[in-house]
Amino acid sequence: MNQIKIFSPATVANVSCGFDVLGFCLDTVGDEMIIKKTVEKGIKITKIEGFDLPLETKKNVAGVAALAIYNDANPDCGFEIEIYKKIKPGSGIGSSSASASGAVFAINELLDKPYNKTQLSNFAMKGEAVASGSEHADNIAPGIFGGFTLVKSNQPLQILELPTPSNLYATLIHPQIEVKTSEARSILPKNVPMQDAITQWSNVGSLVHALHTNDYNLLGDSLQDVIVEPYRSKLIPHYDEVKEAAINNGALGCGISGSGPSIFSLSEGIETAKKVEKAIQEVYGTTGIEFYTFTSKINAEGIKVLSSEQ
Repeated sequence: MNQIKIFSPATVANVSCGFDVLGFCLDTVGDEMIIKKTVEKGIKITKIEGFDLPLETKKNVAGVAALAIYNDANPDCGFEIEIYKKIKPGSGIGSSSASASGAVFAINELLDKPYNKTQLSNFAMKGEAVASGSEHADNIAPGIFGGFTLVKSNQPLQILELPTPSNLYATLIHPQIEVKTSEARSILPKNVPMQDAITQWSNVGSLVHALHTNDYNLLGDSLQDVIVEPYRSKLIPHYDEVKEAAINNGALGCGISGSGPSIFSLSEGIETAKKVEKAIQEVYGTTGIEFYTFTSKINAEGIKVLSSEQ
């Protein structure tokens, strides 16, 4: 192959109780990217549509991630990258990680797949660090592996693939406000009470068990965050009303996607997920704040190849 077009999906990180370790992959929203082999060596970003982002390779998350895999592979060719950005930067659904993951996935495909998914995640984390200031994989991992993932360790990188119940759907609302990741991190406590820590790791353990056993009720009971949400929810207008509306209309649970401002809900079945979507639209429809919503099946595949050319 000399050219490939891919879909690099949005992702939800933290998943309530799993701060910086849990994530899942979405199917409805994502970036599209075209990567071409070139005779001239090096990495060039030739086009970005959708949002105003830097074309300079070393200032773009996709460019930095691409350089990481390129310098390691040292191929006898170069690559040109086109980014058709559909995930708004700062939305809390993995915009930067989609660009970084998509770039390394596509280059790996064009090089005939010399790297495994964990290695690709390592390369993509280099790009993610450009946007967030640190290397972390809670958005990267679900995009590359698909489904639910748990980051066991960053050094060395260990990613666990978790099963996804077949009838699980996510509903998201993205208020059109900005929540800076740096601010969302700065307001978090440096120490937490022992009882809160016990509650939190109990919820993480039971959530993982719920995914393995297709136990939707346990999954809902596990989507409780007693450490991060009490602080970050204050940065998102009408968060409590959205959560209440989601739960009252059948959602298993509701939480902050990444550092916000997007809010996710999980539901059993598309009918319930759509009912939840309508309910949270009604909450935000009276606020004067612009927003958009969508419902998505959990994407078990991750990044998808849309087309390729010889």
